[in-house]
Formats: sequence, structure tokens, C-alpha cells
Amino acid sequence: MLLLAFDTATPAVTAAVHDGTAVLAQTDQVDARRHGELLLPAIDRVLREAGVDRHRLTDIAVGVGPGPYTGLRVGLVTAAALGHALGLPVHGVCTLDAIAHQARAEGLAGEAFTVATDARRKEVYWAAYDAEGRRTEGPSVDRPGELATPARAVGAGALLYPDTFPGAHGPEHVSAGALAGFAVAELAADRALLPNAPLYLRRPDAQVPAGYKAVLPA
Repeated sequence: MLLLAFDTATPAVTAAVHDGTAVLAQTDQVDARRHGELLLPAIDRVLREAGVDRHRLTDIAVGVGPGPYTGLRVGLVTAAALGHALGLPVHGVCTLDAIAHQARAEGLAGEAFTVATDARRKEVYWAAYDAEGRRTEGPSVDRPGELATPARAVGAGALLYPDTFPGAHGPEHVSAGALAGFAVAELAADRALLPNAPLYLRRPDAQVPAGYKAVLPA
């Protein structure tokens, strides 16, 4: 297996190559306004560092959110285009699941916890996980004060609201290496991943104005 993984659902633009056993190369850059500019160079960089020609890839894994529309669509469209061009399967991964996988790898194991990312508008995207790392609730979007959460929490959203998430810590954003590791483990266990479709969890900001009248040609 040679799996290319990337995510643009958070302010981090992150990409990695995984050979089914370990991460061969990874890059992360936090810049919420430049997803479209940074993603393809990041993919090229990890392929070069891993010494992998894109035609040798066997799979693509992409973070499908939840996340803001503008950034999230960059990763999804790129995954669809690469999958089509190279004839590869594209596996969707909930971004919160990838952060949870990373948190457990970094030492948060044996207890329930919450992952929360910044949803703006004084809200968070969140999901709850049990002591084995299995998602038990979510993903959802809510105001922090409305949540009844476990004592431990990770993610940029948790760090923004210490009153709701006391003692919150990193990882703040998703890592493509962790996303790749999660995808590889799920595929090895023959568990289905998600389609390459966005988890927006919100209605779009742009809406047809009330009272709008369509004008048709005569």
C-alpha cells in the first residue's frame, strides 16, 4: 500500500504519504486563508520526500470535515480530481476521528475524551470518544456551553473555550500522518470509511433572499 492523505478542514493544510506500516513523509502548514494555494505544493513535497511517484499510489484518504465550506472543498475537489486522474479509490475520513487517533498516539489513552475544532460563530465542531478511541457521539456543531463533555478534551476548539473544556490541550489541528494512520488501520480491519463528501453540518451562509422573484425570458 502507498496511501496519500491530506486534509483542509481546519486551518492546517496537511499532507502525508503512508506505506501501510509507517508515515514516509509529512508536511503541515497552518494558514486558514491559503488552502487552495498550499495544498498541491504540499502534496508534491511529500511525494518527493517519500520518493514515491504518483502513479505508484494505491489509495487516497482525505479529511471530509466537519469544517468550513471554503477550506473543506479544496481538499475534497483535489481528492476527486486525483482519484479520477490516477484511477485510485478515495476514502473519506472524519477529521475529528483523525485528531482523536493522533491524540491517543500522543498519550491520551485509557479515558473518554472530546475532540473540538473551531466552527466560528462562537461554536465548535465536536465528537466524543470512549476510552478505546471509538466515537460515541457526533460529529455535531454546537455552542460550547450546551455540551455535556468528558473531563478531557483536545483540539483548537477546546482550547478556545477553557470554561467548557478545562485542561484542554493539543493536538490543535489534524495531522495528515494521523489521518493516514487511521485510514490504514480501518482498511486493514476491513471497516468501511466515508465517501468523499463533505460534513458541513451547517446550512450555507449564502441563501436566496426572501421575496426573490425569478425573471424568465418571454
